[in-house]
Amino acid sequence: MSSHKLKPLVVDLDGTLIKSDLLIESFLLLIKQNPTYLFLVVYWLLRGGKAFMKREIARRVDLPVELLPYNVDLINYLNIQKQQGREIALATASDRKYANDVAHHLSLFDKVYASEDGINLSGSRKREALTSDYGVKGYVYAGNAPVDLKVWQESGAAIVVGDASLIKKSEKLCPLETSFEVKQGGLKIWLKALRVHQWVKNALIFVPLLAAHQVSDLGALASCFLAFLSFSLCASSVYLLNDLLDLPDDRRHKTKKNRPFAAGTLGLLSGVLAAPVLLSLAFAISFFLPFEYVVVLVSYYVLTFAYSFYLKRVVLVDVVTLASLYTVRIVAGAAAISVALSFWLLAFSVFLFLSLAILKRYTELLALKGRSTQKTLGRGYQVEDIELLSSLGGSSGYISVLVLALYINSGDILQLYSNPMIMWPTCLVMLYWVSRVWIFAHRGQMHDDPIVFALKDRVSVVCGAIIGVFMVAATF
Repeated sequence: MSSHKLKPLVVDLDGTLIKSDLLIESFLLLIKQNPTYLFLVVYWLLRGGKAFMKREIARRVDLPVELLPYNVDLINYLNIQKQQGREIALATASDRKYANDVAHHLSLFDKVYASEDGINLSGSRKREALTSDYGVKGYVYAGNAPVDLKVWQESGAAIVVGDASLIKKSEKLCPLETSFEVKQGGLKIWLKALRVHQWVKNALIFVPLLAAHQVSDLGALASCFLAFLSFSLCASSVYLLNDLLDLPDDRRHKTKKNRPFAAGTLGLLSGVLAAPVLLSLAFAISFFLPFEYVVVLVSYYVLTFAYSFYLKRVVLVDVVTLASLYTVRIVAGAAAISVALSFWLLAFSVFLFLSLAILKRYTELLALKGRSTQKTLGRGYQVEDIELLSSLGGSSGYISVLVLALYINSGDILQLYSNPMIMWPTCLVMLYWVSRVWIFAHRGQMHDDPIVFALKDRVSVVCGAIIGVFMVAATF
């Protein structure tokens, strides 16, 4: 056993002990409390520097440190070292409040170094503090980033949480005690974070094209494809924002805890930077489309922004908002090809998507009931609301079928269909499909978003094909 094994072991926090960054986590929670704090954060930084800013944020935000994505392999190693009588300290540039909370939660550290009293304990300042207490080469330091190279200059050995490149750089400064590989990012992880599979919802943009019988118009078809791409990029920007703002709630959730930001498999900073880039690309594409489409896209983003910060926590307002967001996709499709919106199409979509939005909440509550939990995380619903939601959701779905029946019996349909009576069986198919998805939900078998479920479910696809056949037949 080498001599440096007996030296005190000092561990960095952000990116090393945890697969996250407490400054960004606390900043996001602060902004979620009140978006106007963004301006105060800039003021705090300019007034007193990073340490002052961190202190002001910590005064206003409590972090649930028990939910953080800890580096389990490193913690297991530290526990072994602790059992062998080795002194272990935590040294972080995070605020003293959060550092103490983490240390108390893990019950692992003998000493805690952190940012306080206007001193941001990072890089050379961390090195000076550790060297002052332990002496040059008197400690082993565990870090994860290039800034930690300044500490390794005077440490007795290095524990590297990172890639081979960082290991090589650290070994030029001191011996390597051990290393831990932590992978973040990658195409697969990014596709999951962007929720590319959810882009299928944006296929609703093509509905007005189909309803107006303009599929053969290549110009209209191209406009719909541009709108689809623009809307998808905007939606992914929103998904990133939602996941960044919902970290604590997602980490408490059975499945959402595996989302990239919650699990720490994707860096928070990359998400903070990617969200506005995607949004900018979405609006850049939108300028090739009619101005009305740009207005709809702005409205969609504003509504989703309001939903992320507040509306999703208000009972029933959240599901009405979700239904509206689905319907806005249809409005966007109409705006992209400059066709008039049909009252019947809007009414049908609002009631159908309200039913599916309620179904989503119903499914979440049913899962909570199975875990004997009384209230949804980040929502205002309680388990006792299950029966009422089932009634409201099923009724809304049936009303959408009624709207379809009234449309088939109206004079408006004659503008597009020669034999509208042939479309009557579509009402029966819709009644069957709405009833079926609600039965699946009642049995606890609805694990996907209802729209995604419909596109994956073979019976749903067959129902859609049957409806399409009757609509085509009614045209001639």
